[in-house]
Amino acid sequence: MTQPTESTDAGPSTGFLAEVKDAVTTRAALLVLGVLVLQLAFITSYIGAFHHPKPSEIPIAVTAPLAPVAEQTAKQLGALPGEPLDPGVVKDEAAALDQVRHRDVDAALIVDPGGTTDRLLVASGAGASLSQAVEEVVGFVEKTQGRTLRVTDVAPAGKGDSRGLSSFYLVIGWCVGGYLCAAILAISAGARPANGHRAVIRLGALLLYAIAAGLLGTVIAGPVLGALPGNIMGLWGLGTLVVFAVGAITLAFQGLAGVIGIGLAILLVVVLGNPSAGGAYPYPLLPPFWSAIGPALPPGAGTYAARSITYFRGNGAGGPMLVLAAWAVAGAAITLACAVLRKAGPGPAVGSGLPPAGGSADCPAGGSAGLPADPSAGVGP
Repeated sequence: MTQPTESTDAGPSTGFLAEVKDAVTTRAALLVLGVLVLQLAFITSYIGAFHHPKPSEIPIAVTAPLAPVAEQTAKQLGALPGEPLDPGVVKDEAAALDQVRHRDVDAALIVDPGGTTDRLLVASGAGASLSQAVEEVVGFVEKTQGRTLRVTDVAPAGKGDSRGLSSFYLVIGWCVGGYLCAAILAISAGARPANGHRAVIRLGALLLYAIAAGLLGTVIAGPVLGALPGNIMGLWGLGTLVVFAVGAITLAFQGLAGVIGIGLAILLVVVLGNPSAGGAYPYPLLPPFWSAIGPALPPGAGTYAARSITYFRGNGAGGPMLVLAAWAVAGAAITLACAVLRKAGPGPAVGSGLPPAGGSADCPAGGSAGLPADPSAGVGP
């Protein structure tokens, strides 16, 4: 009687572990790990920046009819524990008002040596939390000296701009549009443009999107919702610059690191940029690290410029606009450089839909951190 023989053919493994390996590749696992790191960084940055706001060296002008009185008052304010204020003496009330309106200082104290009531000039358009912090600190000092304080808001936030946050939210919306537009270009046609011409096309498409996004965001925040009463053309120009700068940064990161560049853009703009933007708490109320990096990042520069355009007739917007322009130029230049320096190695023609054969030493087509090459790096614009 013939016994059945056992097959010795080694077929493909069908166990659960094999299914897991097939469903979750090493590349996917590393990308998910990167998402987890970004999530934890997001939580840390926002809670770290906002959990304990504390005034620190808020610039304030001090004046009085008698110079010695102004100097003595400034000395007392500067000697407060924790240094919440950074006082400076100006010659008269007109000079103090001019400094507030030009955003050289955040408040001004006008001392009346012949009476018991002093005046405090604030600008809630620069952030309600900031003006309230100055009022609390100066009011406490006045109370300890048996004096009273009368507060005048010389640049008040609009009726539809709750606590002066609309500028911040508008800029954040522009930033989100910038990196999402650049990310979609990568998803649809490869993280890295195939050549310099394709990079120019992407930047051109981004510019057109930025112009439309800047205008529509301004119209929504201004005429439609009545939140920002500022100059429409000024805000439109700012919005175009913010969207293009953030999008160009994202394209540059993608040119350097492939799809991982999207995560790097989110790290810069969202994780580091948003909590340091001076939105809910302006710079003098943030911890030192966040107040130091905020003005140099697109969300912070955009928020400061938006408030300047809306409530201060553009005063103080020049520096932030230069910061945004620098990010835009740097992002565009790196994007073009990475595309031009890529070497067209042997393989199928660009646009054929087939994966490229190799990368280059400069801004290579291969993946980062041991990840496989982006299969769509040479496809599409």
